[in-house]
Amino acid sequence: LPDSKPMANFFPRWTNILPLKIAVCLGVAGAGVVVGFTYYATPKAQRVGYQPSQPIPYDHQLHVNQLGMDCRYCHSFVEHAGHANVPSASTCWNCHQHIRKDSEKLKPLRRAFDTEYADFDGEPIKWVRVHQSPDYVFFNHSAHVNRGVSCSSCHGKVNEMEVVYQAESHSMGWCLDCHRNPEPNLRPPSEVTNMDWKAPGDPQEYGAMLRAQNNLNPPTDCSTCHR
Repeated sequence: LPDSKPMANFFPRWTNILPLKIAVCLGVAGAGVVVGFTYYATPKAQRVGYQPSQPIPYDHQLHVNQLGMDCRYCHSFVEHAGHANVPSASTCWNCHQHIRKDSEKLKPLRRAFDTEYADFDGEPIKWVRVHQSPDYVFFNHSAHVNRGVSCSSCHGKVNEMEVVYQAESHSMGWCLDCHRNPEPNLRPPSEVTNMDWKAPGDPQEYGAMLRAQNNLNPPTDCSTCHR
């Protein structure tokens, strides 16, 4: 037979690693889709660090730390209802009709409640909720507050925040961690709104003592929150 000539190589050398390049590109694109969906599909009110602007720049550090106001003066339902209410205009006006009434920052309050104000319209102050559970989750504030779970355990050191932000994830795993081991977050109910309270001794041991005294057994089954 005559000498056969080798077949021409129709594909350039770089195509040898083409499958690897395609796999890497697909992996990066897939990761980008997952990250983007997770970020944009998650409500802002469920992200750690969420810090929306409010119609009135209410400084918790000033009102709580300097003036000594109790959380329950503004959030008056926390001991009696499932949700923590935001303050009504009348609550704010109780003090501010006498204090810094003419401040530019308080115009939304005067529009909502001061009938003598030229721009009075009676519309409620549109506070932006910082902490908000999904609609499919049942959470009862009074059940936690009356059993010795402090505001700071879920909301951080609000008394030190000039602008309130979400300090904890409030995810299902985060809640379950506390339900499975609530001791470090327990304190006497009388100290629930005392942000600076510290357990005498080891928090785990002190919490275990409180748990035994009050027969606290937080449920961990799904139906507790998902009804």
